[in-house]
Amino acid sequence: MSTRLARLLHLADSALPTGGFAYSYGLESSRTFGLVRSQSGLRNYLYSYLQQVVGLEIPFLNSCFQISLPADAELLTLVVSEYDAQLLVPALHKGSLTQGKTWLRVLHSFQPEAGVAALAEWFAQEEVPLHFVPVLALSLARLGYALPEVHTLYLHLALRDQISAAIRLGCVGPMEGHRLQHEFYAIFDDLLAGAQALDYRAATRSASLLDAAQMLHEQVYSRLFQN
Repeated sequence: MSTRLARLLHLADSALPTGGFAYSYGLESSRTFGLVRSQSGLRNYLYSYLQQVVGLEIPFLNSCFQISLPADAELLTLVVSEYDAQLLVPALHKGSLTQGKTWLRVLHSFQPEAGVAALAEWFAQEEVPLHFVPVLALSLARLGYALPEVHTLYLHLALRDQISAAIRLGCVGPMEGHRLQHEFYAIFDDLLAGAQALDYRAATRSASLLDAAQMLHEQVYSRLFQN
């Protein structure tokens, strides 16, 4: 159990080169255009962002986690196509593909015996987009992690990257930002309550202002993040 936990913590390490820190996912443009003006505004932004993660990404994580290749190849193609259609912002779409490819390469270098390289081969052969969320679920299922662990890991990655973006943008200081991240862990259980029952057909977008901010990112005069 201790080895299993240590490996999961390593996958959550910010030093792991998976590319998440290159994107602000709407925070930079939200700050630039006045949607985030204060620490309370940042808290509201983070809560809305995590709600959308649970409503949109978690259902796709659930569906992909249950899929087994090659038996469920047709279903996986459908699920990933649905997820691909949900990524409305070009930079987010491109970033998801980059992270998916990098994630599998990193995992293969750690545990080649788990066969995660076969996932990349299948996606390439079937010409299915190699998005981060589906391959995260598929690969961690192969590595023997439980679905609740995958939920917690993904929510942690989402929150951590947003806090990092907030610090780099000067919204909060480093200590204040990490204290805020620590406080948000207290609501993970509430956010994820009932999440295991959702599949990709239940995925919804719940933060329309956040989506609009992401789309306006290209209009930011001087950009620190790709998105």
